[in-house]
Amino acid sequence: MIVTEIRELNAKKVLVTVDGHLAFPLYKGELRQYGLAEESEIAAKQWDELWDQVLIRRSRLRAMNLLQKKNYTKAELERKLRENFYPDELISQALEYVMQFHYVDDLRYAQNYIRYHSENRSRQRIRHDLLAKGISSELFEQAWEEFQESNEEWSERKQILSLLEKRHYNPELADEKEKAKTMAFLYRRGYSTSVISSVFSHLSASERSTEATEEY
Repeated sequence: MIVTEIRELNAKKVLVTVDGHLAFPLYKGELRQYGLAEESEIAAKQWDELWDQVLIRRSRLRAMNLLQKKNYTKAELERKLRENFYPDELISQALEYVMQFHYVDDLRYAQNYIRYHSENRSRQRIRHDLLAKGISSELFEQAWEEFQESNEEWSERKQILSLLEKRHYNPELADEKEKAKTMAFLYRRGYSTSVISSVFSHLSASERSTEATEEY
């Protein structure tokens, strides 16, 4: 194996490219320790030691350190490791390592995310967020079904009414401009126009009923 390029990443690290395609990060001290320089050859024994004792261990430790600070989906952790210049093979091994101990569990992540955001986000908004984080549609549906089974009282109508209460929206005092602004806010939260319209129709009907009772 031939070192084809050594590029400085920062004051402490370099990116070493071998045989023109395999690139990995090393500390400058390790560069000197292994005697690596551009156009130099890496002996098989030296390469095995570098790969097994340094690179595999470091990629696993990097994944663990990231997970200590926050929860990641598999896709998010993969992106973070790639940003740190680890090659695909090291990333796959690091992901396999943390997943076997369930440090990364996409289903659990989706379940927790749904539970945490179920009070103020629509199903569609939560789904969109989770798919953007790399959760598959199948896992989302599984997590959502489990959530609904244990939260039978949950509904988007109740959720919207709760949000309107928090915004101090009063259908009796709101003019058309305020109504349109509030409906736009709910739409941005991911609620469908049909559910929004249904809630506002209910509020209008309740308001008319109250007025009729007062007149009577």
